Amino acid sequence: MTLEFDVFWSFRSPYSYLAASRLFQLTKTYDVTCNFRVVYPLAVRIEDFFKTVNPMWPGYIMHDLPREAERLGMEIHWPDPDPIVQDFSTLKVAKEQPYITKLTRLGAAAERSGKGMAFANAASKSIWGGIKNWHEGDVLAKAAKEAGLNLSELESVVNSDATGIDKQIKQNEADQQSGGHWGVPLMVFENEPFFGQDRVDSLLWRMQQKGLQTRK
Repeated sequence: MTLEFDVFWSFRSPYSYLAASRLFQLTKTYDVTCNFRVVYPLAVRIEDFFKTVNPMWPGYIMHDLPREAERLGMEIHWPDPDPIVQDFSTLKVAKEQPYITKLTRLGAAAERSGKGMAFANAASKSIWGGIKNWHEGDVLAKAAKEAGLNLSELESVVNSDATGIDKQIKQNEADQQSGGHWGVPLMVFENEPFFGQDRVDSLLWRMQQKGLQTRK
């Protein structure tokens, strides 16, 4: 029996990036389906989000991210440009968000082909792996190709059904709340939430308890 789990994921989340390759590898190694549920980051969804968080949080992340990337053997660099348009001196997030809007819609379109996690894995390696101006040239096109997709076709889906794509993303965000946590990456298996890139092994352990088999 093929098992399945949901993963709620954001292109602006460095922890989503750190989990991406392992989540994608799960789908290659085991008889399991990953339902990729892309969402907008809380900084975009919630006005003045950064005014509500503990001021120690950003500083801790700057310590934790390079440490976790080193532990996992992964490159990590803050994206240039940042997927969110934001004034870092004031932490004010702009109303117009061209980068994260495009990425999130492309992720939703990729999932319609059953390759959302594959696209997220490939694209996040470019965004967070140190490629400057990842939004230009053929960077995203190469990521789409790596995932077995065509960027022009994904963009066509977004342009032809923007309303449907946005509705799909809104549903993902609602289901994330029902899933048991507000953050990303959030994996949900049989109504049990597993929050954080450091819970991928816990997710695998639970699925193995439920009879997860390797692919033949």
